[in-house]
Amino acid sequence: MSRVRLWGRTLRLPRNRPLRIGMGFGFIALGLVGFLPIVGFWMLPVGLAILSVDSPLARRIRRRAEVWVLRRYHRWRGDDAGSA
Repeated sequence: MSRVRLWGRTLRLPRNRPLRIGMGFGFIALGLVGFLPIVGFWMLPVGLAILSVDSPLARRIRRRAEVWVLRRYHRWRGDDAGSA
């Protein structure tokens, strides 16, 4: 099983690479219509995390987004540890 960490959570993914890529694009596509009742905008980062297992570009985007969110969170909380 492949695994990916997203904001402190570990997601298990199938070993089948085409299935992972299809799941990633599916999550992103459904996340784009996040205003609908069942699906939501939460699906965008999950789809990006799934794609980051196989795609260096998606991995880079995910890492930058994660760093950006954590820096803003630490700044909001006033933690000195997040500024380093």
